[in-house]
Amino acid sequence: MTTPHEAIDREALRALGDELIDWRFKGLPVSAEGGTVAELAARGLNLFDDGFVGPVLTLDADALEHNVTTMAKWCAERGVELAPHGKTTMAPQLWARQLDAGAWGITAANTAQLRVYRHFGVANVLFANELVDAPSLHWVSADLDRDPGYRFSCFADSPEVVQRMHDALTALRPAPSRPIDVIVEIGRTGGRAGARTVADALATARAVADSPALRLAGVGGYEGVLVNDPSPSSLGVIDGFLRRMREVTELLHRERLFETDTVVVTAGGSCFFDQVAKALTEPWPDGLNVLPVLRSGCYIAHDDGFYRWMSPFSREAAGEGRLRPALRAWGRVTSQPEPGLALVTAGKRDLSFDAWQPEPQLVRRDDGSTQPLHDCVIKEVNDQHAFIRLAPGNDIRVGDWAGIGLAYPCTAFDKWQLIPVTRGETVIDLVRTFF
Repeated sequence: MTTPHEAIDREALRALGDELIDWRFKGLPVSAEGGTVAELAARGLNLFDDGFVGPVLTLDADALEHNVTTMAKWCAERGVELAPHGKTTMAPQLWARQLDAGAWGITAANTAQLRVYRHFGVANVLFANELVDAPSLHWVSADLDRDPGYRFSCFADSPEVVQRMHDALTALRPAPSRPIDVIVEIGRTGGRAGARTVADALATARAVADSPALRLAGVGGYEGVLVNDPSPSSLGVIDGFLRRMREVTELLHRERLFETDTVVVTAGGSCFFDQVAKALTEPWPDGLNVLPVLRSGCYIAHDDGFYRWMSPFSREAAGEGRLRPALRAWGRVTSQPEPGLALVTAGKRDLSFDAWQPEPQLVRRDDGSTQPLHDCVIKEVNDQHAFIRLAPGNDIRVGDWAGIGLAYPCTAFDKWQLIPVTRGETVIDLVRTFF
């Protein structure tokens, strides 16, 4: 288990390299079977010439590094902490990069994710969801008792949630030695979880403060589900939600309900974190020591669709300040059954498609040459096929590798257990995911 001075278990990370490669990991060369992940990474294989088979998802090493350092610098300049949502990648190697760059912690949403986090010794977890089942609460409580360096907090949005937590924890014998930190979640009518009114939030906070098994530690919310575009009216909705979070935080402070010296106030998906940072760093009342925490997670891989459009970096930054798409899928062109249509063997089992459709970007020939694809689109994705509709003037042939940009990284990572990291065409590492 991690020490209080280490954010993640380095030995558990190193052990990932000892895993044997076999038929479980799609896209990898048959010649790699029987060797370890570390051995494959050390070989420096060419993605196209050394036996990789499509479809295969890749991560661009330089884009990953750029995105991690860019976001870390942005947060430091604005005085906000970052607890990126680990569910985006479920990749401990990538969490380690984020923590090494200064991330305050990692965000989780359910117990299955949390178990992965704790196996790899993540020392500070913000559980951005309600936790109401007794088995999970018992395990979290025991884990806190075992590890004095472990920090954990979770959401609650009603007195009913708090009562279930209280009942589960006070039934333990012996009694837990550490209370569980609770953050009151703010929501909106018709939206996701979260107290709907200020009165509901106040009742929840009072219930937490009344329980000896719990400790009121902050206020949280998620603005990303409120709107789905960056129009001025949508940005106004986000600002109104953040004002209500501040109102609740200040009210709980006046009521003297917070039980920690530092109060965590947390929001921030990957679309509006600029507004969140501005709202949470405006002056707070005297005596209210706020730690503003963003939970943005998709920035590490960015994308070629939704976040390219929605990210604050896309809306405001230019040049080196922009995030870079790190994900690209490669599949073989296996059919051209009619003019203007090419079928690539990569489909719903391999590509994210639920937010925006994949984007055909280039082809790579067997001779090593590449050509961009212009004005081509993928409008249909079957289980194992993507339909590329070809604009005139594009030269694509059966047997070519098609490079496909992806939108929405969360549902790209979850289709792959072992992802090659590339610099140019050379595979320099592999990232293991746990979904």
